[in-house]
Amino acid sequence: MWPYWLIFVLAGWMAMSHMRALPTNVSLIDIRWDAPWCITWLILTLMIGFRHEIGVDWGNYLGHVEITAGEAFTDVIARGKDPAYAALNWFGANFFGGVYLVNLFCAAVFSLGLIKFCRAQPNAWLALVVAVPYLITVVAMGYTRQGVAIGLAMLGLTALMQGSVLRFVFWVVVAAVFHKSAVILVPLAIFAGSKYRLLTVIGVVFSAALLFSLLLQESIDGLVTTYVEAEYESSGAAIRVAMNVLPAVLFLWFRKRFCLPTSQTIFWTWMSLAALGFVVLLFVSPSSAAVDRVALYWIPLQLFVWSRLPVVLGRRGRRNPVWVTAIVGYSGAVYFVWLFFASHSFAWLPYQWYPWVLLWS
Repeated sequence: MWPYWLIFVLAGWMAMSHMRALPTNVSLIDIRWDAPWCITWLILTLMIGFRHEIGVDWGNYLGHVEITAGEAFTDVIARGKDPAYAALNWFGANFFGGVYLVNLFCAAVFSLGLIKFCRAQPNAWLALVVAVPYLITVVAMGYTRQGVAIGLAMLGLTALMQGSVLRFVFWVVVAAVFHKSAVILVPLAIFAGSKYRLLTVIGVVFSAALLFSLLLQESIDGLVTTYVEAEYESSGAAIRVAMNVLPAVLFLWFRKRFCLPTSQTIFWTWMSLAALGFVVLLFVSPSSAAVDRVALYWIPLQLFVWSRLPVVLGRRGRRNPVWVTAIVGYSGAVYFVWLFFASHSFAWLPYQWYPWVLLWS
């Protein structure tokens, strides 16, 4: 268990030791990388990518690779639900690396998107602290396909914060070829506050229709059967949805104090309202698992709000260490509860690193 806590403690220490006095009107921080962030990317990539027998779906992901061994590339792509992920599996099975190559590539992309998004927040290290308990540990290590899709989506969200709707749509499209559920994010571009709202709406509707036709139409029946008709339940879905609801409420309540540009205020307002909508969906949907999986794409809302809260609730132009400490403590409590009391946390324990396992096998 200690590797999990080590990465959390290191992120928490960086957040506490790199507090800066920031004005409340900071909307986007310099996203250039320095040495600590490059090292962080490397650590996350190696820890997530070289995990061994971690997560409840480890056997399923291993099977995705093994089934493609010896098959023609075109057959694998034609049969695969997510073409980019299927291509990775084929390469790993037929050349070298196996499931570890797939996981390492997905980890590298996820970590890139995560760090880019964190660096776009006033307190980047605090955003990383918030990401460790669930987004990194559970999603990136447990849901490989959706993890890389969320990483790519965060690249899109960062582009959107820089005012580029086109790049946002591009990265979401790339995310969708790893996990089709990412198409749910495309319509959000409508709420990005573009000056050319009509053209944005037309472009987004066209993109969404095209993506649905290319990626989802053939597999929609399978999704309905798996999640809806089977009434598939996900333990802890209500808690995970609630983790999005709390920052959503805080943003809606204090959104004027976030002092964001109008376009960002509009976008994150709709993101927050959608996060609240998932509560309603939990009650009316026959499948909590379907709601749970879609709600994963709203986890960046947690990073966005919690990392900015010390600036929003604290004193203007101060470091506000009390608020930073409180958020680190909250994230640590979330981590503790999940590691010790979550029904599926046993699948993550103990943490095993493949090079170390290979050395001693």
